[in-house]
Amino acid sequence: MTVEQMTKRINELYHKSQAEGLSESEKAEQKKLRQAYVANVRANLRGQLNNISIVEKDGSVTELGKKYGKDNV
Repeated sequence: MTVEQMTKRINELYHKSQAEGLSESEKAEQKKLRQAYVANVRANLRGQLNNISIVEKDGSVTELGKKYGKDNV
């Protein structure tokens, strides 16, 4: 499922919950979709942060992914 499809389904379930309520299976689906969406956002953010490089005053380059990335957590 793509992020767009996931977002659309999360929104559909939200609007249904506000209008008429959700069944237990729909609540479980909503929870699962929200968790997957948040995990995806975190992974994307981590990927972006790991690709940042800082040029120091002395001209050296510090790659944050290598210094603080997943391997060092």
